[in-house]
Amino acid sequence: MNKSYMSFLLLSLLIICGACNDEWTEEQFENYISFKAPLNSEGVCDIYVRYKGEEKTTFQQPLIVSGSTTNGLDRTVHVAVDSDTLEVLNYEHFQNREDFYYRELSSEYFSIPSTVDIKAGENTSLMAIDFTLKDIDMVDKWVLPLTIQDDPSYNYIANPRKYYRKAILRIHPFNDYSGSYSGTALKTTMEGYEDETPIVKEEIRSYVVDENTVFFYAGNIDEDRQDRRNYKIYATFHSTGAVTFYTDNPEMKLQVNKDASFTIMEQMDDVRPYLLHRYITINNIDYQFSDYTMVPNVDINYKVSGSLILERQLNTQIPDEDQAIEW
Repeated sequence: MNKSYMSFLLLSLLIICGACNDEWTEEQFENYISFKAPLNSEGVCDIYVRYKGEEKTTFQQPLIVSGSTTNGLDRTVHVAVDSDTLEVLNYEHFQNREDFYYRELSSEYFSIPSTVDIKAGENTSLMAIDFTLKDIDMVDKWVLPLTIQDDPSYNYIANPRKYYRKAILRIHPFNDYSGSYSGTALKTTMEGYEDETPIVKEEIRSYVVDENTVFFYAGNIDEDRQDRRNYKIYATFHSTGAVTFYTDNPEMKLQVNKDASFTIMEQMDDVRPYLLHRYITINNIDYQFSDYTMVPNVDINYKVSGSLILERQLNTQIPDEDQAIEW
């Protein structure tokens, strides 16, 4: 191979490599603005907010700038509540089961900024959403639907893909005692059939009422019942270790037969030493209630007894509580 041909090849390679390097100094994609709010199978993004009554709790919702290079502009992103998307989502997922519909969170429970600034040299920013959740009724599934607004006068382009431009935040308030309890040690039997195999639910979900109180649905009643709000049983956890069960619906005919109590046990993980397991056990559960709506004009009486266990896994390396709990 002669020298002139070798020189030609080397020169060609240098030109090609130089062109490749120059290519990556320029933006390869549009700088779209998006929410970081990944959806679950029901089309919402679960977020967890510590319940503090009348006190404000702030959740930081991320916004991102897409692209292959660092954002070079100061951008002011306009955000708003988006009720229209929620209506479409509800019908797509639940059709005519309106009792399953997600409900838009009332403005009394939150406040959002109208704009969020993203600085030049940064590809992310945090939108502070303030929640005040006193007296919220968690029988309903509350969501906060948000959208990034677009206008030719703005110095950004909202992501054209719906599930990046919008965030449908499913609000889960929590306290020290709320969450999914293991129900395998809690037995429900129908009056007159005590010798039959009891009803046992693998999981029993509890919902926040206030800082020290949760509610769950009585016996074998769960979130699928259209009339579930009639069967709320409240459990208040006292500093003495006692648990008080009560209801605000006298038609349930709730009768508590024993004084319940709770214990808390903590244990570090054997494999991941930074992970703390916290177990809350409710003992001596023993109550009776009447299901008065399943069959018209007929009361079906049940007895419920046993215990419930809640496990929380906390990453002790993460300072933010809502992020530290492995939900």
